[in-house]
Amino acid sequence: MSRSRPLAVYPGTFDPITNGHADIVRRALKLFDRVVVALADNPRKRPLFSLVERKRLIHETLGNDPRVEVDSLSGLLVDYVRRRGAKFVIRGLRAVADFEYEFQFAHMNRQLAPEVKPFFS
Repeated sequence: MSRSRPLAVYPGTFDPITNGHADIVRRALKLFDRVVVALADNPRKRPLFSLVERKRLIHETLGNDPRVEVDSLSGLLVDYVRRRGAKFVIRGLRAVADFEYEFQFAHMNRQLAPEVKPFFS
């Protein structure tokens, strides 16, 4: 009996996408049926590349894998994740300092949407 694996959302500004980001997406595809790379619109950041350019760079980096969707999001991440029907949020950890920030972020999201689980890579 085949068991469907859930959808995951990988949010970030991806300005620009890096080899590390691409590696996280490729590894996530081994665990999830589909991954949505969700480009966050952060008004506190002034991106180097436009949203259209960042989407193009992501497609060029990841190829045209039908299991990867590139989308944009604004507002609360948990609202976006719920609208998409996802159950997991992928977050990359580079250093110990990232863990502290991401732990707090995950705790806040758990209060808002207990059904959405963080997936750290």
